[in-house]
Amino acid sequence: MKFYSTTEKNALIVISLLKAHGIRFVIASPGTTNSAFVGSIQNDPSFKVFSAVDERSAAYMACGLAAETGEPVVISCTGATASRNYVPGMTEAFYRKLPVLAITSMQPIARVGHHVAQVVDRSRIQADVARLSVRLPIVKDEEDQWECEINVNKAILELSRHGGGPAHIELPTTYALPFTEKESLQCRVINRFTLTSALPGLDANKRVAVMIGAHKNWTAEETKALEEFCEHYNAVVFGDHTSGYKGKGRLQFSLAAAQELHSKAELKPDITLHIGEITGDYPLLGMAGKEVWRISPDGEIRDTFRRLRYVFEMPESSFFQHYADKSNQAGTDSYYRQCESFLNTVRQKIPELPFSNVWLASKMAARIPSGSAIHFGILNSLRTWNFFQLPDTVSSFSNVGGFGIDGGVSTLLGASLADAKKLYFGVIGDLAFFYDLNAIGNRHTPNNLRILLVNNGKGIEFRLYNHHASHFGEDGDEFVAAAGHYGNKSKSLVRDFAENLGFEYLTASNKEEFEACYQRFLDPVLTGRPMLFEVFTDSDEESRALQVMHQLEVSADGKARQLARKVLGRKRIATVKKILKGKS
Repeated sequence: MKFYSTTEKNALIVISLLKAHGIRFVIASPGTTNSAFVGSIQNDPSFKVFSAVDERSAAYMACGLAAETGEPVVISCTGATASRNYVPGMTEAFYRKLPVLAITSMQPIARVGHHVAQVVDRSRIQADVARLSVRLPIVKDEEDQWECEINVNKAILELSRHGGGPAHIELPTTYALPFTEKESLQCRVINRFTLTSALPGLDANKRVAVMIGAHKNWTAEETKALEEFCEHYNAVVFGDHTSGYKGKGRLQFSLAAAQELHSKAELKPDITLHIGEITGDYPLLGMAGKEVWRISPDGEIRDTFRRLRYVFEMPESSFFQHYADKSNQAGTDSYYRQCESFLNTVRQKIPELPFSNVWLASKMAARIPSGSAIHFGILNSLRTWNFFQLPDTVSSFSNVGGFGIDGGVSTLLGASLADAKKLYFGVIGDLAFFYDLNAIGNRHTPNNLRILLVNNGKGIEFRLYNHHASHFGEDGDEFVAAAGHYGNKSKSLVRDFAENLGFEYLTASNKEEFEACYQRFLDPVLTGRPMLFEVFTDSDEESRALQVMHQLEVSADGKARQLARKVLGRKRIATVKKILKGKS
């Protein structure tokens, strides 16, 4: 019997992952758009395929087969109204929690709404016919392939999640020919575990990095569980100022991870355990190991590093306690010591920096009063202060959830209302400050609020040396970096406004002026008024300071890669110039 295979990668990904998840039953209805899928599995020994002309009947057949065997069943149909006839059977599957996976094929999705024959809109389905509905792209590049793999894994895992039930995959086709005999893909399989599952083993000799995104306040139990885990495994904990973890095994590693002229290959773990939510520590994203395990009570697939292998739907403390209990030996701290040594080496090379947000952080981070809280603006303030340690008793936050610049001052204000005896500091850039300016005029503004306003007169992010908009240079100021608004670094605008609202106002435009007044801003004693410390910096100096911090440590392979990127960048610029010249 001849074996056929499509060349359409989205269909190949579906087939590969059905096999990997052990799904073998398929009920196929006739059609053209699903021929890429059905034609590729019809003689594949991994599948048991049945035919049903009537899609309504096919969906009910799947219910019966799934209920009898306890296994997932795939149903496949073509475009037009074929999928509409799945609704009664899928509704049955939904309320009986039967694992029926509907794969509905169609022409390219862009044709919806253009009076193309046999093309209907399946973008919205009834709430009670599938637990999850996903649309697959037509795979043209790595981004499409990643999206496709993730969505297929999601749909398949949903069949057994929280008691199980039906799921839906929309599979577009390009009618690609010919069918071959050798096409196949080995795709990344993602598995989900709960507390009732048999959990995979973890080799205590492997290097493990626990990577923490933004995290709620840690309980003593949660901290103890992670500390005990680190004691039994060769583990290190990477986090930033939004992670909140202060326990054993922690390294504030952003400065080391940001070294762009060093490959850091020897510092990467074998396995990364990912907890918490979104992180604003971009350099740390490059420190993930070859395999990532995601631990979260929500159990959602969060493939931040594009290396996700397992999802553990459980409390973090339960996960860490389970693996600590499973280990009967003390772990080594060799990985932690290696990372710590590299970090210390980099720190020792920090020179005198230009007057900038980075320099401010270097002077102030360690001096934030004990027991206070500090909030950082998106993005440069969080980035630069992540290079330096805060006192262990200081809690720190940033709006990395929505990652907008629109509410940093209001968030700081809201936090300051929780405890009148505690100091609340904020570090924020000028665009973010003026965006949320109304917050400091709130009549509830307390005297425990202190704002460090870094005013460089523009969105500094777009003028930093490593931002792609930096190619515009000063030409980017007018629109990309939105320079010149809000008084254009006026020395009186914020001062008058703040003082009229009852703030104590401080200011500095150079290191000498800063040294003369910053200790007042960091006074641990609660004063009678809130404070606003406006520091004026220059965008070129900000960029130069960041570049210095990113290039403290050099390795041969890291420098070679940096050179290659520069050459490719110059080639791209030259190509664009040629194109523009040709058009002129």
